Amino acid sequence: MQAAFFPFQKQPAPFSEHIIRFAGHTTMTHTQKTLAQWLAHLETAHSNGVIDMGLERVARVKETMGLNIACPLITVGGTNGKGSTCAFLSQIYTQAGYKVGTLTSPHLLRFNERIAVNTQPVSDEAIVAAFERIEAARGNTSLTYFEFNTLAAVDIFLREQVDVMILEVGLGGRLDAVNIFDTDCAVVTSVDLDHQHYLGDTVEAVAFEKAGIFRTGKPAVCGQNPVPSSLQRHAEDIGAPLLWAKHDFSVSKLDNQQWNFHFTPQNAALALPARNRNALPMPALRGGYQLNNAACALAAIECLHQRLPVDVGAVKRGLLMAENIGRFQVLPGRPLTVLDVGHNPHAARALRQSLIALPFAEKRIAVFSMLSDKDIDGVLEIVRDQFDEWYLAPLDVPRGMTLAALQQKCAAHGIDRIKTFENVQAACESALSVAGENDRIVVFGSFHTVGEAMSVCH
Repeated sequence: MQAAFFPFQKQPAPFSEHIIRFAGHTTMTHTQKTLAQWLAHLETAHSNGVIDMGLERVARVKETMGLNIACPLITVGGTNGKGSTCAFLSQIYTQAGYKVGTLTSPHLLRFNERIAVNTQPVSDEAIVAAFERIEAARGNTSLTYFEFNTLAAVDIFLREQVDVMILEVGLGGRLDAVNIFDTDCAVVTSVDLDHQHYLGDTVEAVAFEKAGIFRTGKPAVCGQNPVPSSLQRHAEDIGAPLLWAKHDFSVSKLDNQQWNFHFTPQNAALALPARNRNALPMPALRGGYQLNNAACALAAIECLHQRLPVDVGAVKRGLLMAENIGRFQVLPGRPLTVLDVGHNPHAARALRQSLIALPFAEKRIAVFSMLSDKDIDGVLEIVRDQFDEWYLAPLDVPRGMTLAALQQKCAAHGIDRIKTFENVQAACESALSVAGENDRIVVFGSFHTVGEAMSVCH
């Protein structure tokens, strides 16, 4: 589904109902009912909305609620590619006839996108009911926005009696709320620098944090080759059988827009048979890197095949039907318009490769904005040669870069053909008004950038 078909919704209105304060946290009275009010409350309820990594608090509430998962669970982490891998897994399992619960983050337009059953966002009522159960169970324990989100998702999935859960890691892995649940198969799609303040300033440090979702005796899939040594060492230390790209699974492209998936597990501890999935269609998700994400998904599916058998027809349908809004999303019509939420150098390299593969464009316009805590220098250095004009706008969120800061960063990288706008919507409207049929517009830099653009780009 193209982004244009989603109704544009702004951030929830500020919380205005009566609240009771205790233990550094706020709890709402039962007059508080709407999802928008809940979300506005949760954005500041715990440490004024800042990230607070750790498992002790959320694990305590999980135990109080009795959230024990019996169905197969796949946990998906990584620097980039998590959302796409979850999209492939969710759609393939749905097409195979299973009931699938999927947690992803962040959302673009509606919070409900984060919690889906059979790829469809659940209702406001289901989320509010889950939030109320969490509120009743947490006592004096303070929880973050994402911790509420994670507990609510699993609570809803258990009540829906899903056959398989797919949980996307929010940040890192080792100390992420998702990691209170023991996975049956862990996937790390990629490892690169991002969120250095929390995860470390080297790839090896980041890889160790992401490897924290591995479990003893449970398969661990890594989409990166070579595998970071800290990730491989952690898997060995805890006895998690590791499978990695171009070693235990691989892809081969065919001439007729098809590809083959080869599963050749080398780790004898898994006792998994080799299998080929041949003549698969190219994924509906655009970008050459999506084959790697699809391969990670298929590797996980093979690891759980004994419990959740999947035929090749379901694989093919799932690849064709998977949707992940804003990930190199090419909108219909002309000028060619691309939406991409990429916000770090790893994603910028993938974006550059995908842009190079597109047909020639007479004029290439970037509609661009980023958050201030991201590596904008790394991103600009990678993609600056892919655009002829830059339309800059600030993001109306606390972490958004100011217009002056965006201009300064572009100037530092020799980007001088710049136009500035009050907001992303205005930048998109201007780009669409001047672009010809043979031009190209690319909106990128943040989930917030793409989210704001969706009210205009269609």
